[in-house]
Amino acid sequence: MSGGGLLVAGTTSDAGKSVVTAGICRWLVRQGVKVAPFKGQNMSLNSFVTREGAEIGRAQAMQAQAARVEPSALMNPVLLKPGSDRSSQVVLMGRPVGELSARGYHGGRQAALLDTVVGCLEELRGSYDAVICEGAGSPAEINLRRTDIVNMGIARAARLPVLVVGDIDRGGVFASFFGTTALLAPEDQELLAGYLVNKFRGDVSLLEPGLDMLKDLTGRATYGVLPFQHGLGIDEEDGLRVSLRGSVRESQTTAPVGEDVLRVAVCAVPLMSNFTDVDALAAEPGVVVRFVDRAEELVDADLVVLPGTRGTVKALQWLRERGLADALVRRAAEGRPVLGICGGYQVLGERIEDDVESRAGAVDGLGLLPVRVRFEREKTLARPVGEALGEHVEGYEIHHGVAEVQGGEVFISDGGGHSLDGCRVGSVWGTHWHGSLEADGFRRAFLREVAAAAGRRFVPAPDTSFGALREEQLDRLGDLIEEHADTDALWRLIESGAPSGLPFIPPGAPA
Repeated sequence: MSGGGLLVAGTTSDAGKSVVTAGICRWLVRQGVKVAPFKGQNMSLNSFVTREGAEIGRAQAMQAQAARVEPSALMNPVLLKPGSDRSSQVVLMGRPVGELSARGYHGGRQAALLDTVVGCLEELRGSYDAVICEGAGSPAEINLRRTDIVNMGIARAARLPVLVVGDIDRGGVFASFFGTTALLAPEDQELLAGYLVNKFRGDVSLLEPGLDMLKDLTGRATYGVLPFQHGLGIDEEDGLRVSLRGSVRESQTTAPVGEDVLRVAVCAVPLMSNFTDVDALAAEPGVVVRFVDRAEELVDADLVVLPGTRGTVKALQWLRERGLADALVRRAAEGRPVLGICGGYQVLGERIEDDVESRAGAVDGLGLLPVRVRFEREKTLARPVGEALGEHVEGYEIHHGVAEVQGGEVFISDGGGHSLDGCRVGSVWGTHWHGSLEADGFRRAFLREVAAAAGRRFVPAPDTSFGALREEQLDRLGDLIEEHADTDALWRLIESGAPSGLPFIPPGAPA
């Protein structure tokens, strides 16, 4: 018999679906329920590599951590990685299968993937007591309903009850709940069980009359009102955020361990990917992380980070147009720290040959590292382990560019002096490894080097554990669900499906 399930949809993008899904997963696993997350189709430039070498969205990897299970490609069978406003790389079951325009994808390819998505969900439901699914955008995007495989399409195919999350902090949450329901076809409305209010500030008793009226209008209950809390964002799918920045900002009310703070500027390059790499820096007391897009914002930075990007050549052009490239070259000449990660590492090299991503051919890099990069059609997906600055380090690789290092110092080695990845010249470092800064010992060693090069009396805290901070954050999400949602009613939904006899709210939409 298949396990229970629930689809967490939202009135809009960024309503809180990812957070609520993770919170439900953490609440359930603390009750002894074997649970897994799932998102049939994800659009994100923040991705992760599973142990079997499959690429999935970082949000699903974090939700797996919330559920205390190993992430797998089954949890995110379709990942779309935008390369422009109109096209994306399609990653199917963890492997890239080509580039498609939005029209080409929604015009036929997406609908053909429904069987794959349903098959993955059913495989998970056969192995777990419950599967908590996350939708995408809004389930009431009627222009896309015919080919939908992530919202009501998967809900109807798998007979999943649907809980709609609304962000009340944006305003208009009652209209959003009602309008979302009324725009669904009758067969879809049968599965929409109720609502969950997110990011509420103030006295809940003032909201309750509106919730009662909403139930009278729709016949559907509200399953909880989650209060607004800072620092609850897990790894983001979109947008310009540091996931832990809110909680770190709160923790920095105490003085840093040393006499100085350390200022980190992250260049907000086009098609920025895996900017979650800098979360571990932001988690350190006394480290201030900000995203920048102007050359003058680098002047007072002790460390500049060039993050990953889905468009290395485009990022390079952007840096030059904004004067950031010249500012980075001046920094390097002055011995001031720069770190490039993945696409950012490639930008720091001497030359890029790209007939795959941008098809720009040979392009000169910034020339700050003795590296030549050649883009291959086969994508590197790996979970490597090594040593850097005398400390254990591990990460994950997601890139088409292959680096040929022609000099400099070894950055990441196998512990025996043989280079595994990246290089260093003075105070300029580069690596393809995402997630390396999450290794506490390596991060501290790296920050000590940065502080010395920057002339700052900054001292890394000796006891900051990034893994422990993540666990605390996920526990806070679980607490939110446990304390502010009707968990008995939630479990009935997961176990038994949507209540029967839910009324139809006109006008509805074509099936």
